[in-house]
Amino acid sequence: MSRLRRLALDSDQSRTFQPPRRLRAARAFWELCRVVPILLTVAIAASSLVIFDALAGWGGHGLAAVLSGIVFLLLGAVAAGSAVAAKWLLVGRIRAGEHPLWSSFVWRNEVVDTFIESVSAPWFARAASGTPALVWWLRALGSKIGSGVWCESYWLPEADLVSLGAGSTVNRGCVVQTHLFHDRIMSMDTVALAEGATLGPHSVILPAAEIDAGGTVGPASLVMRGELVPAGSYWMGNPVSGWSGPQAGPGAGA
Repeated sequence: MSRLRRLALDSDQSRTFQPPRRLRAARAFWELCRVVPILLTVAIAASSLVIFDALAGWGGHGLAAVLSGIVFLLLGAVAAGSAVAAKWLLVGRIRAGEHPLWSSFVWRNEVVDTFIESVSAPWFARAASGTPALVWWLRALGSKIGSGVWCESYWLPEADLVSLGAGSTVNRGCVVQTHLFHDRIMSMDTVALAEGATLGPHSVILPAAEIDAGGTVGPASLVMRGELVPAGSYWMGNPVSGWSGPQAGPGAGA
């Protein structure tokens, strides 16, 4: 089995492997900040119990059951909004580029990711999978999403770098990966699905990759960094390669 080529990167060692004490202290501060979203999700859970107890005491358990959907919609809105607020307050607009591991951007971005994974995901994003609400939320985080997009995944780590063309599909369990770490350098680049493109269930597409118009990537597949899936073709595998099986349409494997 052949090994993937690995290139050593020249970098400031104080920002990668040998950070000074001031950077260690700064990282400790931002790591402590990751407690905030954990406390928030606990607060939302506690609030739901208080609200339902109050409703049951006021109008009975029947009323609490009838209003439960509205309660969870409101709590979900709070959870979704918290990630959007954290994203724009802590990191702002994200652009393609590189950041060393021991840098403020990486730590702030991790705090935002904790808001998404610990607050927005359990209280909003998982339930909103495949709905317009998820698309609106991803747009609020910075993604460029066209009309008629079907999206069942909230795993768009740096949303600003993701472009989903009109009528494209991101299926359940997919990861639209916009960053990779190499020699403790965080490298970010764009990922694009053109009009009518499809990323199959539980597939991953890496930075600087693109699925051209009408292109399809099959389930449990990996689109490598910088690859282009040609228009109207069908690709699958880990890593992907052109496939001309019975499910592939004309031009597959081109």
